[in-house]
Amino acid sequence: MKNRNNVSPSLKVLSQVTLFTGLSSMIVGAQGAENTTAPKKSDDIVVTANAQPSLYAPEKLSGTKFTSPIADTTRTVQVVPQKVLHEQQANTLSDALKNSPGVGAFFSGENGSSNMGDAIMMRGIDTSNSIYVDGVRDIGSITRDTFNTKNIEIIKGPSGSDYGRTAPSGSINMESKQPELYTGVDASVGYESASERRGTLDYNQMVNDTTAFRVNVMGDKGNTKGRNDVDHEKYGIAPSIAFGLGTSTRLYLDYLHVQQDSTPDGGVYTVGLPGYSSTNALLNRSSPVSRKTFYGTDSDYEHDVQDTFTSRFEHDFNDNLTLTNTTRWSEIRQSYLLSAVMGRSFTTKNGEVYGTRLMNASDTVNKILTNQTNLTAKFSTLGVAHTVSTGVELTQENYNSYPYAFASNSVDLLHPSSDITVSPTTGYATRGRTNTLGVYAFDTLALTNRLSVNGGLRVDSYQTHYIADSATGHSNLKQSDNLFNWKVGALYHLTDNGNVYANYGVSQQPPGGVDFKLTNDSTDRTSRGGENINFSPEKAETTEVGTKWSLFNKKLLLSAAIFRTNIKNDAELDATTNEYVQNGSKRVEGYELSAAGDVTDTVHLMAGYAQQNTRTDKTSSTNDGSTAIPFTPKHSFTSWATWDVVDNVTVGVGARYVGTMHKIKDGATGTPSSVGHYWVADSMAAWRINPNLDLQLNVYNLTNKKYIAALNRSGYRYTPGAPRTWMLTANVHF
Repeated sequence: MKNRNNVSPSLKVLSQVTLFTGLSSMIVGAQGAENTTAPKKSDDIVVTANAQPSLYAPEKLSGTKFTSPIADTTRTVQVVPQKVLHEQQANTLSDALKNSPGVGAFFSGENGSSNMGDAIMMRGIDTSNSIYVDGVRDIGSITRDTFNTKNIEIIKGPSGSDYGRTAPSGSINMESKQPELYTGVDASVGYESASERRGTLDYNQMVNDTTAFRVNVMGDKGNTKGRNDVDHEKYGIAPSIAFGLGTSTRLYLDYLHVQQDSTPDGGVYTVGLPGYSSTNALLNRSSPVSRKTFYGTDSDYEHDVQDTFTSRFEHDFNDNLTLTNTTRWSEIRQSYLLSAVMGRSFTTKNGEVYGTRLMNASDTVNKILTNQTNLTAKFSTLGVAHTVSTGVELTQENYNSYPYAFASNSVDLLHPSSDITVSPTTGYATRGRTNTLGVYAFDTLALTNRLSVNGGLRVDSYQTHYIADSATGHSNLKQSDNLFNWKVGALYHLTDNGNVYANYGVSQQPPGGVDFKLTNDSTDRTSRGGENINFSPEKAETTEVGTKWSLFNKKLLLSAAIFRTNIKNDAELDATTNEYVQNGSKRVEGYELSAAGDVTDTVHLMAGYAQQNTRTDKTSSTNDGSTAIPFTPKHSFTSWATWDVVDNVTVGVGARYVGTMHKIKDGATGTPSSVGHYWVADSMAAWRINPNLDLQLNVYNLTNKKYIAALNRSGYRYTPGAPRTWMLTANVHF
């Protein structure tokens, strides 16, 4: 019998989206009625003012590849604007992405290697390798700070035609702050309940009528609330200068330097949680250990250094033709030692039960050098208006991992001690390089005033070279191919403010496309991620039908969409031959609803709901026997709303819901098979004392809800959700 939760979007879903469209139409009609006035007398004086755009609903995406307003883009697009980042004090990318339903760091890693940095899951797929900064891939498993970020743009669905190789789920782009023609200072100093101290500075200086300089600075030091012995210290500076502002020829030069030193968190042993059982009597009757328990060692550390230089040249030949050239060099150096507890086998000593503490160690350097040239043009042929974006990209990405390893050791599973001596062991070096030449073209054709169609094609010629040493020998492998990614869409305006659209797109991820690793051994676990040189690229096909409505003078955007993504060529272990073969497939389908913008002049909203029905075919799925894709909540909801009570007082409240998620099916027994659903609520209050000073208080997890934020592959350890915390910030403006 088929699982009812995994069938195609039903008539019920279609009816919900249709109802959404109907309600939007009624609102538009009501707006029109309200705006209808009596005929004006000839001597009336009419004053017209252009409505200011909402700070909660940016109208366009930042990249030159995206030529249509978000309201007319035939895909699910969400933007977390700078205004919301500031109100929530969302200081990392992972925190900011909690504003998008179904997106989050739900998976804490494999058994032998815990995830580091922004390990983002979106629509059931690991999207960590599809994070971009100003349209350029940002490689490295680091935690990204938002001190130099203007907006965060989330595109769900096919992004292969936009960026080349990419995750089937979509892409995440961080738009950087740039110099502007004004002089001003915005600075903040904050203190959090976990003894965290954070300071930022945003200084913009107008040099002359066409030149401006800007620098953003950040310092952040503190502990992780609710966790013993987990802390961080990071600093960043981002100077930039722009020439030719307000003219037809512009040049932007940017530099970013971030350094972070922290104690990484390997999580908490799942003993005593629902679904846990053990052959050891002491563990089997044990209550859960404290959520504060640290299973690491005093030697655990993380050291990250990022340096990025970017130049962007823009020239307007006329109002309809613009050339843009971007060059970026970036290097991320990361080294860490991270302990991860395992309870697969036990030993007993003096009445205590000991398991294994795996020592995840890494010393890596990631580099990227790219040059991107884009030409955007507007013209008409045979009465049809075209908006074209075309370009070429040359990119080289390098990965170097140096010999660095430590032997595992035993750990008391109920009363761990961090005071131990770690022992180095044999490590092996690996190197990877990918060279890519990408060519793309997009066109939006306005067939009538109401009907438009769009399409895009991207061809990437790539070569990956991987060199690795291991205990079994030396490998020197190459993989090269051409990737064809494309998309096509159509949009029809029902009214001036509302539309319906359909879109279809294809994205592909080739072997080596995630982390440069390659293998030619079908029994090697590296093949599990599709990294075998004999494999075909993992292919995703996405269909989406939706509607978008711009209301209240385009200050509020309502969106609804139903979607289906089919993923082919998924690697699966053949139990008979013990080899990985590409006979698996996955499906993610459902619908999303969202609202962003100004409900009134004083009430602002950002909210979204997603339902994701997932299914796997011949692919290892969940440990409880279902065919759902692991670590993917079926239901998720997020909201953030603020109210300007009076001119100098603003209050805000937000809530998010994450539904039950299932664990991966593997050989582990006696570990939790799923993660329970949870609600979390946050709040904010801001008081503007005078034009130059305001105070802001944020309280997170108001009800002090205890929940599991992430679980590892086999369920041996979990990441606790943060308990109730508060942060008081003083902001100054000049």
